Amino acid sequence: MNVTKSYLKDLVYQVNGAAIEVHKALGPGLLESVYHKCMQHELSIRRLNFRSEMPIQVLYKGIEVNTDLRCDFLVEKVLVVELKAVELTLPVHEAQIITYMKLLGSPEGLLINFNTNHIYKEGQKTFVNEFYRMLEE
Repeated sequence: MNVTKSYLKDLVYQVNGAAIEVHKALGPGLLESVYHKCMQHELSIRRLNFRSEMPIQVLYKGIEVNTDLRCDFLVEKVLVVELKAVELTLPVHEAQIITYMKLLGSPEGLLINFNTNHIYKEGQKTFVNEFYRMLEE
């Protein structure tokens, strides 16, 4: 598959739509695990390929380090999606998704916080990295 910036833009649009649908039905205030299960359902409805709770391999100086890192979703093998249900996303949450993107070789990532009143305005943040900059329009 030839991944382009426009393909990723459409993919982000679809995942954001799924999050909006979940948030519209449930609102803020639930545990992240509830939103996670509902997002699985919404991504399936949209016929998106994804891995949920995907283990992330960490290589350090040529050896695989046994970790418990898990990506909430890797959608279509290119988009990292991390879910939160917190009062405020912190720099550590942003560092987490950026690191996951780097370790997975993903050009783009979404950090979605369901504990907001307006998920599209204040509940999602998009991240790109050097892999994204190399893609065609």
